[in-house]
Amino acid sequence: MALADYIRDMETCCRCSLCKFIPMEMVKGYKYVSICPSIERYQFHAYSGGGRLNVALSLIQGRTQYSERLLHIIYNCQLCGGCDVSCKYAMDMEVLEPLLHFRIRAVEDGYVHPALQEAIEDLRKTGRMVRGKRADVGRWIEQFDLKDASKGSVEILYHFGCRTLYDERMWKVALAAINLFKKAGINVGVFREEVCCGGRACKMGFREESLAQARRFLEGLRISRAKILVTACAECYHAFSVLYVKLGVPLEARIVHLTEFLAGLLESKELRAKGTINKAVTYHDPCHLGRLGEPFGGWTGREIEGHIRLFDPPRVFRRGTYGVYDPPRKVLGMIPGLRLLEMPRRKEYAWCCGAGGGVKESNPDFALWTANRRIEEAISTGAEAIVTSCPGCELNFRDALSRSGIGLEVYDVAEILNDVV
Repeated sequence: MALADYIRDMETCCRCSLCKFIPMEMVKGYKYVSICPSIERYQFHAYSGGGRLNVALSLIQGRTQYSERLLHIIYNCQLCGGCDVSCKYAMDMEVLEPLLHFRIRAVEDGYVHPALQEAIEDLRKTGRMVRGKRADVGRWIEQFDLKDASKGSVEILYHFGCRTLYDERMWKVALAAINLFKKAGINVGVFREEVCCGGRACKMGFREESLAQARRFLEGLRISRAKILVTACAECYHAFSVLYVKLGVPLEARIVHLTEFLAGLLESKELRAKGTINKAVTYHDPCHLGRLGEPFGGWTGREIEGHIRLFDPPRVFRRGTYGVYDPPRKVLGMIPGLRLLEMPRRKEYAWCCGAGGGVKESNPDFALWTANRRIEEAISTGAEAIVTSCPGCELNFRDALSRSGIGLEVYDVAEILNDVV
């Protein structure tokens, strides 16, 4: 689809501003009513979900031209989907999809943010968008007797993800996952040379590059013959289970996030938490695993003319309700001594970590500003640590904390569990 295919949604926007806030029924306090980091930071309607729909419609109709301000509006959005789920609490219309295609349109028209151009050039040249020292996966294969997926006949394929493989701070999460698999008696397969999922490329506006990565990944998956694909990266999970379906490249395997897999192992007693962690923690719902991780089934039909919004056959809108919320909480709840203190904004109405949509690359200060707001919310619960299930979120929180000097710890769910099994 293209931006012009969403004109009806743009015209449906009534400028009610519901996209800026979590639903009133969910509000726990005046400090935590916003859902959109962009409008909260820049305080002008054009930076909200509805505002961007208005601007996009104006561009299509020729009433607005590209300018420095317009590009600032387009690229300073994490595409976290907060506006989308808040709008859909009351309306049947798409907000996030036209915002994504607004960015894709800008790229197609030649208006690319320099930092994102640099990132996509890295992907074209090296096959990845993350710079850094790469983990020695070959050594891990030998050390932990893992299956080499490139040789085929793998039942379960574990995908590390670029942020994990190319940032030494995240290697501990990869090793924790491997250790948990081994303790459960499960011999997973991994690729010595992983293919980047390409999800971030699409969010940056480079749809064709993302599609190329999806096809490359599908080719590798077929070689491995894996029936189950597990990943600890929320962004990869979203790419595999949602984005690839939209791109017309559905994977021929069951997609499972690591927290879902671990919750199943604990429930079946294949893993048992034996130790104790006397700590109060709060859980951060990653956007890509939560509201954006809701399954995508697609829809084919028509909108009946003359009605406000009536579809034939009835159209099911993704409202973020069915994302992966319970599995990580189940894992944490089965760790003796661990106390989970929930933040005011959680599940589909969680505040974004700030790193998504290319913002970490194009406007790192805005990414850290957003992370700091979430950190303040975490501290308000009385928690000693933030636990999450996304390397992108964890790294952005760590970057923000290193600058602020706040003594809050950050962990991955797998890392916490590995300490007690």
